[in-house]
Amino acid sequence: MKNPAAAEKLNSLKLAPDFSAKSPNGTTISLKESLGKVTIVDFWASWCKPCRAENPNVVALYAKYHAKGLNILSVSLDKEASAWKTAIAKDKLTWNHVSNLKEFEDPIALQYGINAIPSIYILDAKGVIIAKDLRGEELNAKIASLLGS
Repeated sequence: MKNPAAAEKLNSLKLAPDFSAKSPNGTTISLKESLGKVTIVDFWASWCKPCRAENPNVVALYAKYHAKGLNILSVSLDKEASAWKTAIAKDKLTWNHVSNLKEFEDPIALQYGINAIPSIYILDAKGVIIAKDLRGEELNAKIASLLGS
């Protein structure tokens, strides 16, 4: 693990640390301004096969629950902007995205103690971490329980 102290500190915190970074079009987006009733912070990369395999599930989840208050902020651990942007378009990821294009040395990844992807944090409306690293049916069930089916 690159930053075990950060991961341990984060696990003891209930409030997700705020961050901001550049979107694919160069605007700065922060976690704080991206919060919905429920927010997924999704650490991923274009080169990550498990991440890309999970994307259709997340796309369906977003389509079903965005109108009910689900927001997603994806943090890419890509190094190449073109690969990152191509994956967003190809996978039809229509929510907000940010990256510093520094792979696992990304300051946000370091702040959150990310050492493997995909890594997902689920936050409430105040930014409190209520679950992490759920995928597939577990993720669907958690979002359904928070926002209703």
